[in-house]
Amino acid sequence: MAKAKLLMGAAIVVTLIYVVKGPGADEAPEPVTVLIPSIGVDTSLEALEVDSAGALEAPTRADRAGWFAKGVTPGDAGPAMIAGHVDSKTGPGVFFRLPELQPGAEVLVEREDGSKLTFVVSSTHTTEKAAFPTAAVYGPTPLSELRLVTCGGEFDRVAGSYRNNVIVEAVLKV
Repeated sequence: MAKAKLLMGAAIVVTLIYVVKGPGADEAPEPVTVLIPSIGVDTSLEALEVDSAGALEAPTRADRAGWFAKGVTPGDAGPAMIAGHVDSKTGPGVFFRLPELQPGAEVLVEREDGSKLTFVVSSTHTTEKAAFPTAAVYGPTPLSELRLVTCGGEFDRVAGSYRNNVIVEAVLKV
């Protein structure tokens, strides 16, 4: 068991070293909008960071998604992360229909320089938050990939959050 924890810890450290940009890193154009025509998403993006516990912060508004600004920029090699709320106290959030995404669906990312990238969904799956696959979501990939994440499953009223995460994986269309 101790060996498994050590290996998991090492995998997370390697992932963070790979994913988090240091000062002076080459600057790719930042993403400003994400569109997912098949589920009616058209949202601007805000920059997200990680909290003191190392978890990605949620977007400030339920109707807008955010991207992990210290991670991989969409279009660069590796997995770029975009997160959004499934809902709020007032109704559906920007990623309410994310679980409906099927392989082959397109996700369009517009960048600050006016360029547009098209990603193609390869999978959509749900996982327990307690077993979030950090290494699979943030780990190095040779291609430009995109991860879309929101909450899902049953709402835990005591904890005040959903028990699961919905994760969509997509690859840059070339």
